[in-house]
Amino acid sequence: MTIDSRPTGADTAPPRGGPDTPTDPGTPHPAATVSYVYAISRAGSELETKAAHLTGLEGGPLRTVTCGELTALVSSVPAGAYSEEGMRARLEDLSELEAVARTHHAVIEAAYATTAALPMRLATVYLDDARVRSMLHERRTDFGDLLAWLDGHIELGVKVYADPREAAAAPPAPAPASPPAGTGRAYLQQRRAQRRQHRDAYRAAGAVAGAVPDRVSALARARVAHRPQQGELAAGPGENISNEAYLVPVERIAQFRQALAGLADDVPGVQVEITGPWAPYSFATPPTSGAGA
Repeated sequence: MTIDSRPTGADTAPPRGGPDTPTDPGTPHPAATVSYVYAISRAGSELETKAAHLTGLEGGPLRTVTCGELTALVSSVPAGAYSEEGMRARLEDLSELEAVARTHHAVIEAAYATTAALPMRLATVYLDDARVRSMLHERRTDFGDLLAWLDGHIELGVKVYADPREAAAAPPAPAPASPPAGTGRAYLQQRRAQRRQHRDAYRAAGAVAGAVPDRVSALARARVAHRPQQGELAAGPGENISNEAYLVPVERIAQFRQALAGLADDVPGVQVEITGPWAPYSFATPPTSGAGA
């Protein structure tokens, strides 16, 4: 069973179309545990040694399951808790879901620090290790190509925020003489000024967001535009209006950050946030035509 959920504000999306036939959500399985897959890597990599020192969900040890040239990072989890019904219950408990997502993400980040690895979706579960090996065999070409494409790269996120309140707090430009305070005309003029500041802040943020790809196109291999984050996921100031991910060679991380330095320094009410480096959640699917940065 694969349940699609982002482990972080994802900014980040693990590979689509993962397992071909995971657990049957409608039929309870007698096994006490099932195999939870975190990531896919090449066989013989340092991941096989690293696995023994990592802790997975439910505090369980990690292991690798290998088939041919590929290996999966796996741990055993309770079958009932990670069935479709069990995960549905966790989706309704944000604290529980956050704990699962945080562990899932931590394992993937630790794996990617060691070797190129494909992040799997949250709650990618198989009945047993034999089913994991079957999946690796059936998707060996896709996974091999993706690993070659991602090797030596990380993901950086770029978010642009608009904050009309900050823009309004900036020193105002000289304005014509205002009508006496307390009059209806003064009130209407103030309201018009507030609406103008609000509109101008979003226009400025849009212009800044539009300038980001041009500044970093030569430094990134690919770019993905995600939906802007809202609510608790949008941790920055104001409203997130642009949320992009870039696949960047490791040796160009500093250049990438420098290319965006100061982009919004002189734009009141607009802020640019660079996140990462992350494992390449947003790029763990094959690139399509026109997907380049």
